[in-house]
Amino acid sequence: MKEQMYQDKLASLKRQLQQLQEGTLQEYQKRMKKLDQQYRERIRNAELFLQLEIHITWKTFLLKSVRRTQSRPGRACTPAHSPQSSPRTLTEQVERNYIKEKKAAVKEFEDKKVELKENLIAELEEKKKMIENEKLTMELTGDSMEVKPIMTRKLRRRPNDPVPIPDKRRKPAPAQLNYLLTDEQIMEDLRTLNKLKSPKRPASPSSPEHLPATPAESPAQRFEARIEDGKLYYDKRWYHKSQAIYLESKDNQKLSCVISSVGANEIWVRKTSDSTKMRIYLGQLQRGLFVIRRRKLLTYRD
Repeated sequence: MKEQMYQDKLASLKRQLQQLQEGTLQEYQKRMKKLDQQYRERIRNAELFLQLEIHITWKTFLLKSVRRTQSRPGRACTPAHSPQSSPRTLTEQVERNYIKEKKAAVKEFEDKKVELKENLIAELEEKKKMIENEKLTMELTGDSMEVKPIMTRKLRRRPNDPVPIPDKRRKPAPAQLNYLLTDEQIMEDLRTLNKLKSPKRPASPSSPEHLPATPAESPAQRFEARIEDGKLYYDKRWYHKSQAIYLESKDNQKLSCVISSVGANEIWVRKTSDSTKMRIYLGQLQRGLFVIRRRKLLTYRD
């Protein structure tokens, strides 16, 4: 079903691209209509400006001629005009400016047509990439492929044939996380949790609680550790996600890690050597089973 949806979307994009090349795409026609309106408006304004300039040129020329006639009443009204100041010359100059403006408008219109088509092609290609990435993501997560039963052909068992033995195939083991904890440390954590959850009862002289605890079983807190607002406060320092640290255990093992996430009562760190993740509880940090140190990055100066 999802594969069919992907093929439909891809076919729709190809159809839109073909319509764009033919000039029949609705979005292309809509934007072309707007560009055509802008082009026609510019040409109309240029024509109005041409007529206005010609009218002003001739009016100015006539006013100057009348003033010369009034200032020289005894002479004939045949003044000599220079070629640059004649109305015909000025009109030709205005018409040349109009032709330049019209050519510029045509060139801008053609450039915008090409730019519009290129932008629409880029948008369709971007949509195609998004659809392909979505399909690839669903294939990686297993959402796009429907689980179909494997069709096997079963033959009838004859009366003298032995009963078939069921095929016991070994199931693949699920992915496991390496916690780097010994059995003794796990049992110590369980005992601590049970002590916190169970109600306090008067201990008898012969009960294990009345006996002196060994140093390994002492729940005394040696380090201050807490989580607030997605950050870890440990040993008077704040640690956040994606921060590089050193993780030291009780057996003097020092690991280079990066904090991948900070939960409510624990943090997850990722080892830089093999990218495996491990979970560290606040109780382990408070009892000193693990020690966190900041890892400084070296900077080189020229």
